[in-house]
Amino acid sequence: MTDATKQQMKVWRVRVLTTTWLSYAGFYFCRKNFAIAKSSLLESLQIEKGDLAHIVSAYLLAYMLGQFLTAALSRRFASRLLLLTGMAISLGCNVVFGFAYLSGPAGYWPLLLFNVINGFAQATGWAGNVGILGNWLSRKERGGVMALWATCYQLGSILAKAFATLMLAIASAAWSFWGAAIILMGVWIIFLIFERDRPEDVGLAPMIEEVEVSPEEQAEVVAETRHGGWQRQVLLSIIFMGATYFVFKFLRYALDSWSPLALKELFNLSEANAGYISTAFDWVGFLGVLFAGWFSDRFFAGRRYQTVVWMTVGMLGAFAFLAVVGVQSVWLFAIGLSLCGFMLMGPDSLLSGVGAIDVAGRDKAVLAAGIINGLGSIGPVFQEEIIGYLLDHHGYTSVFNLLVGVSALGVIATLYLARRSRRGLSSL
Repeated sequence: MTDATKQQMKVWRVRVLTTTWLSYAGFYFCRKNFAIAKSSLLESLQIEKGDLAHIVSAYLLAYMLGQFLTAALSRRFASRLLLLTGMAISLGCNVVFGFAYLSGPAGYWPLLLFNVINGFAQATGWAGNVGILGNWLSRKERGGVMALWATCYQLGSILAKAFATLMLAIASAAWSFWGAAIILMGVWIIFLIFERDRPEDVGLAPMIEEVEVSPEEQAEVVAETRHGGWQRQVLLSIIFMGATYFVFKFLRYALDSWSPLALKELFNLSEANAGYISTAFDWVGFLGVLFAGWFSDRFFAGRRYQTVVWMTVGMLGAFAFLAVVGVQSVWLFAIGLSLCGFMLMGPDSLLSGVGAIDVAGRDKAVLAAGIINGLGSIGPVFQEEIIGYLLDHHGYTSVFNLLVGVSALGVIATLYLARRSRRGLSSL
């Protein structure tokens, strides 16, 4: 590769990393704003909290099903087309949301219907962008680079919530939706101009895939291939990773959805202070993502299962700390949230992002990411209903015990994934 070609590859990689980061962060602007506007929607639509919950559940269900649809469509359509379509539909839905808010009670059903549509559109975001990144990164660098890239879903969430709050404060809830649509439109234009799916699309050679395995692992993989079992083992690995990811999304959405309310009710905080303290989960989780990617590249030559297991064990300890010690004071609770964020977000990002590419390969990365995220996305739907029921009938102690129990299941699941990897049945 000549110096000119190397420079051209470097420029394109920066462009792709930037545009895909903006794409996924932009998706967050058009979905995190709904939580900020909840109170205003209750007043405008004149509905009960349960009615509003139906809208959220409908969105989550569509988002989960949309992951599988995206995985299927990726076999026929390029990621670029899927993402441009998904972003366009999502920003259009947010325009409708603004008008539905202004329509009063008549806006309820349009709001529910277009939230379903938005769920399917939003589902193109993660798998599509992960698939593109797989084409531009070698295995040995994916962990560290994608750890930086994966900050799009921590920083994107924080920025999206802050922007929606600002629009609500200076204008109205309608502008929380319309402003987000404008942001995503700007991202759509940048993505259209500067993004390309593969090096081959701009006349460059494809990335070379390299992976270090032991002789024993190589022998088992060769044996599986000769007996026609390799594709079956890859599919099983993807399914097991998705089932494991259910645990991480259950826990992540549980803290994201309920920790502000817990802080308010357990420690008699104002809504604003509870909201600010709850972001410790996101901010320190951001560091966990960076650490997991760097650590797996630096010490395990691009293998992820060791880092996933050790951080999941740490996650179990963090949730136990939150349940036993964190409830004693607001600052101990904040420390517990921070520990949970750090230990949870690391394996979360490895399983759903770089791990999907490593296990399935570049050509099936979108398919794998869609299945893993689709199975994992069942978790948020379950946690919303289960935790709501427990709070109504048994209180916070039962909720914390549940989270510890789910964390323990995560340890068991990741140990099984590690066993498959050590036996050469998975390249995680």
